[in-house]
Amino acid sequence: MAKNITFIVTKDCQLACKYCYLVGKNSKERMPWEVAKQAIDYILDHESDMREASVVWDFIGGEPFLEIDLIDQICDYLKTEMFRRNHHWFNSYRFSFSTNGINYHTDKVQRFIAKNHEHLSIGITIDGTERKHDLNRIYKGDGRGSYADVARNIPLWLEQFPHAGTKVTISSEDIPYIKESVLHLYSLGIHEVNINCVFENVWKPGDDRLFEEQLTQLADAIIDGGYYRDYACSFFSEHLGKPLDCVTQNQNWCGAGKMLAVDAEGNFYPCTRFAQYSLREKKAWIIGNIRDGIDKNKLRPFLLLDRCTQSPRKCIDCEVAEGCAWCQGENYDAADTPTIYQRATAICLMHKARVRANNYYWNKLFRKLELEDAREPYEENKPKPNPLNC
Repeated sequence: MAKNITFIVTKDCQLACKYCYLVGKNSKERMPWEVAKQAIDYILDHESDMREASVVWDFIGGEPFLEIDLIDQICDYLKTEMFRRNHHWFNSYRFSFSTNGINYHTDKVQRFIAKNHEHLSIGITIDGTERKHDLNRIYKGDGRGSYADVARNIPLWLEQFPHAGTKVTISSEDIPYIKESVLHLYSLGIHEVNINCVFENVWKPGDDRLFEEQLTQLADAIIDGGYYRDYACSFFSEHLGKPLDCVTQNQNWCGAGKMLAVDAEGNFYPCTRFAQYSLREKKAWIIGNIRDGIDKNKLRPFLLLDRCTQSPRKCIDCEVAEGCAWCQGENYDAADTPTIYQRATAICLMHKARVRANNYYWNKLFRKLELEDAREPYEENKPKPNPLNC
């Protein structure tokens, strides 16, 4: 298991995506080098408190590559300090980024990539077709779409990270474009498309039925077109839509409390979703700072989090509970009181629609594979198709 440590290097971004959960983005709060260095020193000084075998140093914003000079300095310091201290994370680490892709081609970003390539994970967010992408991912100020500026950098990104996947976000307005968008991303050469519905309560009556229709059409396209052999779409999974047992399958979906995030002021959080710029209704959940350290008492509520301690009875007894996701920060923000033990259920109908489409997908795929096997002569060493790519 890897420890996830996030630097909120800036709260600024070129875009004003309509579905973004970061409600407090601004151009003023940028992490100073002195804060970043103190955070690193504190974390590496407390090696005994973070015994995970590996670490993911995550950089987010806003848009992290707006602060590429700071990030480069942070990463150089991390590498030299982990080596100097003979830290158990030395040579067992990743630098991780989720970027809007606009600055990906710039000289500074490319020099950083060349220097750290073997330890980098970079995902560029592109939402699908130009129509779908530009529906939400728009520039702040003039509101124009960002698709063209992102798409031009996809070939370079895939050349450098051929196995990288993208993340697609679904909100109410862009449901009609799911099928065409996934196929479009495949056509760009992206083999892994990770999709999720926003956790916020944005859904309208009938969205779940439209969602199911789109996923069913996508299932037909993936199977009939043979994409399942080489391409992945996270909406379809064999491990989805079964009942769960609170004794043997009671894990928490979210890693909040096990992760660590630090912001420009040097405050520590159990996850970036507990920072103030991520919250609509609640106050930030600060667990410490770079001067006083982490207050473990403020992490205690997270130690008891599991599916049953935070779920209503309908979720515990749900016959299709497996694979239903939640965000601990959204649970906290949407709760009636300042608690992390009240699960937000806004995506309930969307999850059930996904399960129905997922059942359709696997039934159709296995029928197809059975028919193919029946038509072809038996060969002892014939390789079997692998339907688990999707």
